[in-house]
Amino acid sequence: MRRLRQDVGEPSARPGRPSLTATGRFPLLALVGVTVVWGVTFVQVQDAIALYPLFAFLAVRFAISTVVLAPFAIGSLLRLPRSGYLVGAGVGALLASAYALQTAGLDRTTVASTGFITGLYVVFTPLLALAFFKTAVPRALWVGIGLSVVGLLLLNGVPGGSTLGNLLVLANALFQAFQITAMERYAPRYDPRALTFLQMATSALAFTAIALALGDLEVPHGRTVWSALVVTGVFAGALGYLVATWVQARTTAARAALVFTLEAPFAALAGVLLADEVLGWAGWLGCAVMMAGIIVAEPVAASALRRFARRGAVA
Repeated sequence: MRRLRQDVGEPSARPGRPSLTATGRFPLLALVGVTVVWGVTFVQVQDAIALYPLFAFLAVRFAISTVVLAPFAIGSLLRLPRSGYLVGAGVGALLASAYALQTAGLDRTTVASTGFITGLYVVFTPLLALAFFKTAVPRALWVGIGLSVVGLLLLNGVPGGSTLGNLLVLANALFQAFQITAMERYAPRYDPRALTFLQMATSALAFTAIALALGDLEVPHGRTVWSALVVTGVFAGALGYLVATWVQARTTAARAALVFTLEAPFAALAGVLLADEVLGWAGWLGCAVMMAGIIVAEPVAASALRRFARRGAVA
């Protein structure tokens, strides 16, 4: 829904914010792990919303995330200043808006259009970070962003569908970019447990209101729906956004957005492995190009790849 100093060709890091290079491989790997979970759950969610109303599904999903986080966040919530509550609710509103717009757009346009246009937040995010917070974007990162956009296009195809649907999805991409940019600004200031809880709670309330307005809210039923709710609510929601919030306190919005785009190829791979979908040569090439974008833009990723290559050569 999340997104990383003194490297060659990069400006110095903002005081108090460690770089991925400085903190080691773990933040980058943690963020990649989150995108794996998000990508794999696409298959489960697709099966679940065929049986249960979508906005009701989102309402219950985020409610589960809120309940799971509550015991761990209560202490930090009691210590959180009023400004933290305002930030958490504000960022949560951005997150909920992005989900709602994406859902409304998907109902009116094609899956391929939704996949590609949503991924354009990787372009919007550094532009917003530069415009609002003067966050410089290194040249290597722009190259990685460009490769990610090309990879998304290969993976999802040339956008088609309705104009209205595409515009709604484009608005979703913009809201996602705002959410990622806001997290770069505010995540370092507040406890990630409190900030994540407030995002989940705000989204749960928003989707509950939408589901009630549509008359869709009902008790979930069936193993397919409940398994998707538990996995997305606990792992993709509570734990996934908790990790993302923690990492975003240690990275820039542009780098986070770049890593978050890996959700698309992981979703495609899940479709191939779990739903017997066919990716085709263009899809496989798109996945490879997106991975290349991460490697080009991230010195940590490039270094890890070189180590794996050396080990393979020795073996």
